[in-house]
Amino acid sequence: MTDEEQGPDGCGKEPERSDSLRTFGAVVKAFRERAGLTQEAWAELSGYSLSTCAGVEQGRRFPPPGFIERAEDVFDAFGALRKASKFLSRGHGLAAWFRQWAKMELTARSLYTYECRVVPGLLQTEAYARALIVEMPPLPTEDEIEQLIADRMARRELLRRERPVTLSFIVEQAVLERRTGGDDVAGELLDHLIGCAKLPNLELQIVPLVQPAHAGGAGPFALLENPDHRWFGYVEGQETGQLIADEAALSRLHMRYAKLRSQALTPADSLGLLKRMRGAL
Repeated sequence: MTDEEQGPDGCGKEPERSDSLRTFGAVVKAFRERAGLTQEAWAELSGYSLSTCAGVEQGRRFPPPGFIERAEDVFDAFGALRKASKFLSRGHGLAAWFRQWAKMELTARSLYTYECRVVPGLLQTEAYARALIVEMPPLPTEDEIEQLIADRMARRELLRRERPVTLSFIVEQAVLERRTGGDDVAGELLDHLIGCAKLPNLELQIVPLVQPAHAGGAGPFALLENPDHRWFGYVEGQETGQLIADEAALSRLHMRYAKLRSQALTPADSLGLLKRMRGAL
């Protein structure tokens, strides 16, 4: 590993192997050996690359979406892997300052996100995430890129959690007009966002290019409600992030988010805009 590690939207450092990942990897290996499979045979059956399967067993990689269910079926693991996966720490491919927030996401009741730089990590496609990562110097190694993408895609499971999270996203149209990664990547991203916008627990609003009244001038931020109905905020810069618990600061963020909601297009109009943008590609 290098000394660089990316945050949810593309920057960061301080790589750190997670004890929970190493433990989970050892359990996967034990079940694989119990099934009488080599890593090569398991990779072929799983549909994932050998490097991915090896990385999970070595505790270097967070299991990508679908990996656990496939392992449960092939290894006849009687639910053990599924249950163990709930205790994984999603910190390996996330910036150190973001890890506490990522942990809080797992049990959040509500999550509100305003973003003016890139599409929020929870809404990114694999191709879009890759385009962001490879354009953010210094360039990680291929293994590191795959690790970062796997961790970012794993976070997306929050969108369809068994106990639904109330999700609200406000994204600037300019972020989508940038066409990060090229037209093909942008088209796939728009298709994905259109699908996300139709989820019953998710509200997606776009701030149009021309909006003279704008409450988001101080930059992106997120708000989260935990299981005890307590709210927290999160703001992030190039090399740092800050968890906010101060009630006065949270009040200001809530007021700004409410104002942004009124200034952005409605969810229905936002969906219409996404479809028009997709048709224009």
